[in-house]
Amino acid sequence: MMNMLIVDDQKHIRDGLQAMVSQFPLQPDRIYCAANGAQALELLRCNSIQLVLTDIRMPDMDGLALMAQTREERLPADYLIISGYGDFAYAQKAMELGAKGYLLKPVNREDLQASVEHVWQEIRTRQELSRDMEQLSRLVRETDRKELSLYMQGSASDEAWVEETERQHPSLWRSYRLCLLREERRIHQPGASSAHSMESMAYRVYGSEGCICLQHRPHLILAVDASADTSRLPEALKAAQIGAAAVMTGPQQGLRALPGAYAEVQELYRHSYLFPDLRCLLPERTAGLAQQWQLPHEELYALFRFVGADSGGRIAEGISRLFHKDVLQRYHIQYTERLCRAVVQMLEEYEWVIRPYMGEEALDIGSLRNLYDYQGIRDYIQALQQQMLRLNQYYYEFKCSYRNSQDLNEAIRFIHENYHKPLDLAMVSNHVSLNYAYFSNLFKKNVGKGFAEYLRDVRLDKARRLLADTDYKIVEIAPLVGYESYKSFTRAFREVMGMQPTEYRQRMQRK
Repeated sequence: MMNMLIVDDQKHIRDGLQAMVSQFPLQPDRIYCAANGAQALELLRCNSIQLVLTDIRMPDMDGLALMAQTREERLPADYLIISGYGDFAYAQKAMELGAKGYLLKPVNREDLQASVEHVWQEIRTRQELSRDMEQLSRLVRETDRKELSLYMQGSASDEAWVEETERQHPSLWRSYRLCLLREERRIHQPGASSAHSMESMAYRVYGSEGCICLQHRPHLILAVDASADTSRLPEALKAAQIGAAAVMTGPQQGLRALPGAYAEVQELYRHSYLFPDLRCLLPERTAGLAQQWQLPHEELYALFRFVGADSGGRIAEGISRLFHKDVLQRYHIQYTERLCRAVVQMLEEYEWVIRPYMGEEALDIGSLRNLYDYQGIRDYIQALQQQMLRLNQYYYEFKCSYRNSQDLNEAIRFIHENYHKPLDLAMVSNHVSLNYAYFSNLFKKNVGKGFAEYLRDVRLDKARRLLADTDYKIVEIAPLVGYESYKSFTRAFREVMGMQPTEYRQRMQRK
């Protein structure tokens, strides 16, 4: 980007210079104009302007005063001076103040173009060099950060490197805390990472000498000034509406303490799952947590005894009791980790029992194996409850299916044993203790035909055997297979077989 400012107290000269510059092959992105040095100074303060073309003699603030003031305020702009024959001494003074050249009035188009292009080339070269230096500086900082990060995580380093690194930030390494910032993001709402925003906020709070970034992923880890109030950064993040939970170690002395501090901040990070309401977790909060415990196996078994019940309310209540914060916050985080593993193990055992009956359906138990895959303990409990309720539904349907199968088997056995007696749907449903309408639907759904049709087929199958294998008269066979009259039997037989019982017997005898 290249912006230019033309300063002259005479409007026709300003307009003429602007018209000439606008026709040059190298066009500035924007051309500003000012009638005197005071106006020009305001424009320079409020805009990014790289080149100023200014007259020397002007009312209020002349060109020399403008140059002197911009140098004092360190406003980065190069100058080309316009002067008359009698202003050579002024032009000399302008050159001493850093002007890149001067042009005599009246300004010649070719001279102006050559001067402007020369200065622009110099500015471009300087900008490219500045970008290269900035990139080199960034690479050096990134290399230093990576070396610090590796040392923090346990990589060996020689004494010379440790001493040299301490000398680069002596006041910080003298007394610092490690700070880990855990971004508050929901699993199904990933959004953009705020790591760089959190890092920028940390540098604003602690200053460049009081803060060093050691790690960006998976969580932002910083070394910060231990003398600063620990609540400053969490409060600044909250005020900026950046959702993040912080954990901070106790004060550390010297770079050699960094690996130990890293282990401490990781432990605090795990414990932050127990205290989701704290904006900043410090070691004092976890110092008194019990290190000895017994998992509540009886409560766990009681929870799974509800699996397969008609309602999932008891399961939700059981999970809430097992994972109540007042219980979890008594113990070291390992208690919560092992409780999660125990629940997952029982889920797997229960799923194994009914897996053959689930078809393509399955529980997503794998998503529950790592508590720290979730934003917090509340999200984990919600996911666990969802899987438990799905298991409960599968088990309920499995038990109903099994129970229905048993009832149907008994009903069919009863039909085959009593087909020769007066028999109807009400008698069979009463025999298996099922509601009349429910049994009727269940029978048709599982057998593939209605009760009356199935009973008729059983009776006629028995009749066909008697017709083929015995010498019983047809009038005698009818009551033997449950028909009250000869007519009703022969009508039913003819409808199914397409012939009279007598004809069927004759055909079977010929075979």
